[in-house]
Amino acid sequence: MLGYVMITLDSAKEQEIFDTLRDEKDIREVHILFGEWDMIVKLEIPSPEALAQFVMEKIRPLAGVKYTSTMIVAK
Repeated sequence: MLGYVMITLDSAKEQEIFDTLRDEKDIREVHILFGEWDMIVKLEIPSPEALAQFVMEKIRPLAGVKYTSTMIVAK
């Protein structure tokens, strides 16, 4: 299944977080954004539970991540 995670940062660590996330095996794309959100991550992952676990264990603990919003692709 596909999912997207929007990320807002509380500090200017975009490049550091970008470099960390792009090497994760489940991540297909990472982009730095201008606007309300600082980054968007596209994941291909087995299940909604695996997506939730990934966000809680791999994204939210990163220094500088303020909050996230996760979207699951319906089709």
